Amino acid sequence: MVNPNTTQIQIPLFIDQARQGEYFTIPFTMPDNVEVFSLAYSYERRPAREIPTRHGQFTSRIEANIIDLGLVAPDGSQVGASGSDKLSITISETQATPGYMPCKLMPGEWKIIVGAYKVAEQGVEVQYALTFTSKYPRWLKGDLHTHTFGSDGVLSVPELALHCARNGLDYLAITDHNQMFSGGALLEQPPLTLISGVEWTHYLGHANFLGVDKPYDEPFFTNSFAEVKDRFATARSRGAFIVVNHPCDPVCPFQFDLQELPFDCLEVWNGPMRGSNLQAIGLWQSLLASGLKIPICGGSDYHRDSLLLFPGGPTTYGYAMSASPADVLAALKLGHAFITYSASGPTLEMNAGEAMLGDSVKFADAQQLEFTVRGLIAGDMVQMVTGRGKTTLVNADADGEACGVYTMEDPGFARLEILRVFLPGLPLLPALISNPIYFDG
Repeated sequence: MVNPNTTQIQIPLFIDQARQGEYFTIPFTMPDNVEVFSLAYSYERRPAREIPTRHGQFTSRIEANIIDLGLVAPDGSQVGASGSDKLSITISETQATPGYMPCKLMPGEWKIIVGAYKVAEQGVEVQYALTFTSKYPRWLKGDLHTHTFGSDGVLSVPELALHCARNGLDYLAITDHNQMFSGGALLEQPPLTLISGVEWTHYLGHANFLGVDKPYDEPFFTNSFAEVKDRFATARSRGAFIVVNHPCDPVCPFQFDLQELPFDCLEVWNGPMRGSNLQAIGLWQSLLASGLKIPICGGSDYHRDSLLLFPGGPTTYGYAMSASPADVLAALKLGHAFITYSASGPTLEMNAGEAMLGDSVKFADAQQLEFTVRGLIAGDMVQMVTGRGKTTLVNADADGEACGVYTMEDPGFARLEILRVFLPGLPLLPALISNPIYFDG
């Protein structure tokens, strides 16, 4: 994992008393690839004045200077304003100091708003310290399929967000049935990335449209396949990340032709592992074997807590450049992800040279995969799955971790599974499923 780079610049400013009552701006350049921006400023608000007394001296600290703060984005919009109340602020795409909006830190010219509300006769020196923390790749844990009482769940959005954060998740998609959720609808939230979403719910199948506030303009319902295609096409044109949900569910399977609709990801693990999920994994395996490259994801389909249903059950790990919704979904679209049964489940690192999960390499250039799995418990089975079948890599006879090398025999794909007996009497079931690395002929 790469650690973030942090750079800082200082901007000194002298404000003459003649500018008292004036607003003006200081330009600065936001570098590219910034995830977190912080600004702190300092000045002598109550300068000391020594007054002799009969028995010593008195230090007077009358409020002589008041300098207000605000911030303007490159497009001229106000990001926030805090008067003189806050001497430091922090902004990212997912979090912001109260009084400021979470927003994309677009590279270009930004402006500090300076409000010279009160300035001493001799003027005032103000020092601004700007800190830029760059994006860096890391694994983030999340749930892409949840419901609130906006449809048929039982929790409000803030309650669900807090529940997910306490369950160890880093990101969350709200996907109420045919009810669009905007990620900007909740300004005060726990340290959790909220992803805009809606579960488009039809009698013949469900799909999540993620990452945009409004994937289509019309009402959700359709009565022809042409209208269905129109909803999907509009969502795709607006940049939505489209997930085909629980394709083999016995109650609401996805009955539309997958070849006729655009989608980015197949939800092969929905809620507790069960027969319909195993069927979905089998469907995905057949699509991979046919030569398609289709990323997968998981989602709890959370409505309320029960014995086997909880936020992050399963958890989708994505290797993202930042915690922003756009970067999380970009990672999942690339297949830089694996699914595990919970946020505390086993984890995986797997690569073929520079290629990681979801990437493609030329078979002539690389045939070996290196893998490391952590969080194994006694009885776990680790296996590699290719178009040829399954190869057992590890049978864990104790808790621990394992690493090794697997050699491809021919072009195709290779993905890793960890199987586990969760309760006595149950068969081995997936505890982790990875996206493949593809070896092109």
